[in-house]
Amino acid sequence: MVVKVRRKGVLILPKALRERVGIEEGDEVVAEVVGESIVLKPLKPRVVDVDVEKVYEIVREEKKEWDVRLDALAGKAGA
Repeated sequence: MVVKVRRKGVLILPKALRERVGIEEGDEVVAEVVGESIVLKPLKPRVVDVDVEKVYEIVREEKKEWDVRLDALAGKAGA
């Protein structure tokens, strides 16, 4: 497919191309030079499945460790 470069380097991607790779108005794309070509890739946020309970458990453990450290520092400051 041929796309014309307009003023200030603006490219208009045809609807068929945008739909094929899931690019919508307002989306960002990554532009890379590969050899003699310019490659555009949609920049989509990664969706990560997080176990909320596991995160809480890790935070609780970290808090306990910091409480011990702070108590030790408070003891030294009071001595």
